[in-house]
Amino acid sequence: LENFRQEVSGNGLSSYPHPWSMPDYWQFATVSLGLGQMQGSYAARFMRYLEHRNLAKTKGRHVWVFCGDGEMDEPEARASLCFAANEQLDNLTYVINCNMQRLDGLVRSNHKIIEEFEGLFKGCGWNVIKAVWDSSWDKLFAKDKDGVLQSALNDLVDGDVQSFVAHGGAYFRENFFNKDPKLAALVADLSDEELENLGHAGNDPLKVYAAFDQAKKHKGKPSVVLLLGVKGFGLGGSAESKNVAHNAIDMSFEDLKIFRDRFKLPLTDEQVKNLEYYHPGKNSPEIKYMFEKREKLKGFLPARFSKSEKLTVPDLTDFDYMTKGSGDRELSTTMALGRIISHLLKDKNIGERVVPIFSDEARTFGMEGLFRQVGIYAPLGQLYTPEDKKQLAYYKEALNGQVLMEGITEAGCMASWIAAGTSYSTNNIPMIPIFIYYSMFGFQREGDLIWAAADMRARGFLFGATAGRTTLRGEGLQHQDGTSLLTASSVPSCVAYDPAFAYELSIVVQNGLERMYQNQEDIFFYVMVMNEKYTQPVMPKDVVRVKNGVLKGMYLYQRSEVKSDKKMTLWGSGAILRESLKAAELLAKDFNISANVWSVTSYNELFREAKELNRKHTLHFTNNPREELSYLEQCVTEMSGPIVAASDYVCAYPNQIREYVNAQEKAFYVLGTDGYGRSDTCEALRHFFEVDCFHIAYYSVVALAKAGELSKKEVKEAMKKYNINPNKPNPVTV
Repeated sequence: LENFRQEVSGNGLSSYPHPWSMPDYWQFATVSLGLGQMQGSYAARFMRYLEHRNLAKTKGRHVWVFCGDGEMDEPEARASLCFAANEQLDNLTYVINCNMQRLDGLVRSNHKIIEEFEGLFKGCGWNVIKAVWDSSWDKLFAKDKDGVLQSALNDLVDGDVQSFVAHGGAYFRENFFNKDPKLAALVADLSDEELENLGHAGNDPLKVYAAFDQAKKHKGKPSVVLLLGVKGFGLGGSAESKNVAHNAIDMSFEDLKIFRDRFKLPLTDEQVKNLEYYHPGKNSPEIKYMFEKREKLKGFLPARFSKSEKLTVPDLTDFDYMTKGSGDRELSTTMALGRIISHLLKDKNIGERVVPIFSDEARTFGMEGLFRQVGIYAPLGQLYTPEDKKQLAYYKEALNGQVLMEGITEAGCMASWIAAGTSYSTNNIPMIPIFIYYSMFGFQREGDLIWAAADMRARGFLFGATAGRTTLRGEGLQHQDGTSLLTASSVPSCVAYDPAFAYELSIVVQNGLERMYQNQEDIFFYVMVMNEKYTQPVMPKDVVRVKNGVLKGMYLYQRSEVKSDKKMTLWGSGAILRESLKAAELLAKDFNISANVWSVTSYNELFREAKELNRKHTLHFTNNPREELSYLEQCVTEMSGPIVAASDYVCAYPNQIREYVNAQEKAFYVLGTDGYGRSDTCEALRHFFEVDCFHIAYYSVVALAKAGELSKKEVKEAMKKYNINPNKPNPVTV
């Protein structure tokens, strides 16, 4: 690689500048894989979004999406086609390699995949360009005065076309041309080798260039180029057009010679055997052309830029409208989030960079006020008079709108979120995407795209609204999320929190802005918010301790005033923290138990820090390092009595930190929402899942009984007092 760099330097190529300093650098952006098709459509739209909001000059940029015909079976690959046409994204071109084969066999063996795509894209409103047969067919079509050749080719299914390529010219003649005397006459003067070389347009540079040129020039619609190709083109008899092409690892000597001959490489058999490369010479037209184009791109190697313009983000004191509590007014954390977003949009430093994204649920979350405040982005403006125009929060669409309203498509929202979340690198314009959705529809439904976002180093906020398993009244399992925080722990760059109060939420959001847009860390935040209303408390006065605890994952929220030798520690998270607080009251009143309550905002962050410190100690074990305790272990050493941890998520979520709690010789009991459950009220559902205040209190009594501090009689008393049914079905197995 170093020799290569020196060779490049010797040719006078300049150092790599940032791509955004070169207007045409991103004209040929490529996207692949099944999810890439949708991502390409929304990336093309996001370019227009930046242009219309006067944030970037993106006119002339073009997104090219390259994919295989098999990948188009992914639902996401087709989901955005009508959207792209409706938005008139003529800065978008799909190129589909219709080589007819997927990994195991044919895509449409008894049909024609290229015709299927033609109908699909035309029906969605796209400009369709087909390139089917290569230039070697032109003379035959010119001789085909009656159209018999075109008719016969049109009647072929893809399985036949594959076989003709796989078995060579003689087979092609016998099984296609000799079926009709007129066809046989057309190729009577062609040898079997010449028939074998009748190829597909997808492997013909002239046809490909012409198709690309047409697509780039077309205006008013997105374009798709359908290229008939050959799977394993040039790989010889062991792989070319064979069902095993994808699994072909080695090429035989004979296959290598076929490859050489196919591409007319001036190599001897000995050179082929030694796997020598062909170089046309530094002064050849090909090399001069390549250097000229790389000079235009300012370098040979792709580069990704993680540093961009730094944003001035608000301080925590700027969130005092949330940290001062809600007084007597009941407020859900989702409502608190709505106020936070509204204020961020007004911020003079970052307001124009905020990108609120909704999947047709803004009204559900009480955020329809954003429609009037900043408008919904519409590339055509608003061509109609909305029926609710006289209302304060009417459905306002505008060319310079800021909200992205994607309709009922979480995948589409994630695609827009990725486009905005990577803008700091692709445009040197850091954007702050904020996607709010039903938490159950996040990591469960769109986990693949979230992982892709992490892979692309996206930055931004995901908010799982109506979070948890027990905060919705009367809803079915489709809205009960007990696993997304656990799934989030598997994504290294995802920082996940489950705040209970508005001030905790404010701390998390401010820290996210600071880390991502000031410190420029390649992370993103996943934060749970609930629709359950309750009075929001004032942030405790010892702000430094509380802020540090919220961000690290836990802090002491309430110290018991009960003077007793019987001590318990209760952990609560998100929606269930208030149940832990109620349980502490019950224990104090009924059994004179002193129970301190801790708010656990992130088991994931607690686990990661503890694991990292444990790794450090293990790898430096022979150096006898000073044994440090993780933040989690430090907190546990301050706790008295057994620990009962309750959350609105499956038990595996808190249990990831068990080894570090047990290391401090603490009894640790976990209550979670494993299993299925549906009910008419939150209270009944929490009782079903055994995470309500009564079960928390009961488990505390049992824990102290196991420790020898309470009697079995008192356990029975607690069971009766708290209406605990020992014969109740296990929610995990119901």
